[in-house]
Amino acid sequence: MSLVKFIDLTLRGDDRGKLAVFESINTVPFEIKRVYYLTGTKADVSRGYHAHKRLEQVAVCVAGKCRMLLDNGSKKEEIWLDSPSKAIRIEPMIWHEMHDFSLDCVLLVLASDHYDESDYIRNYSDFIEAI
Repeated sequence: MSLVKFIDLTLRGDDRGKLAVFESINTVPFEIKRVYYLTGTKADVSRGYHAHKRLEQVAVCVAGKCRMLLDNGSKKEEIWLDSPSKAIRIEPMIWHEMHDFSLDCVLLVLASDHYDESDYIRNYSDFIEAI
C-alpha cells in the first residue's frame, strides 16, 4: 500500500486563469483548522524532519516544486510536488521531509488542528520507537 495518498484537485478556469478549491470534508478529508505556507526556502535547505501523533495535513505546491519524503517506519516513498493540481495527504504518524525546493516554491499546507508542539515527534529514533 502506498504512503502517498493523492488528493484530486480539479483546476477550473478559462482564458482569465485557473481556480483550485479546497473544502473541508469534500476535497480535504478533515475540517481545516490551520493554513500555512512555506516560501523563500533555499534549494539546499531541507524542512520537516518530524511526524505528528494526531495531526492530518494536505500539502500542495501552489508554485514551484519540492521533493517530499514520507516514511511510516517500515517503508519510505518520495514524490515531487510539482503542480498546483497535485496535492497529497499526510496522515498521523508519517515522518515527512521536504527537500530540493525550487526558488519559486510556495508549499501550502492545510492542517486538521491548531499548532500544538506536544503533537510533534522531532527525533527519528523516537518516531521509530512510537511506531
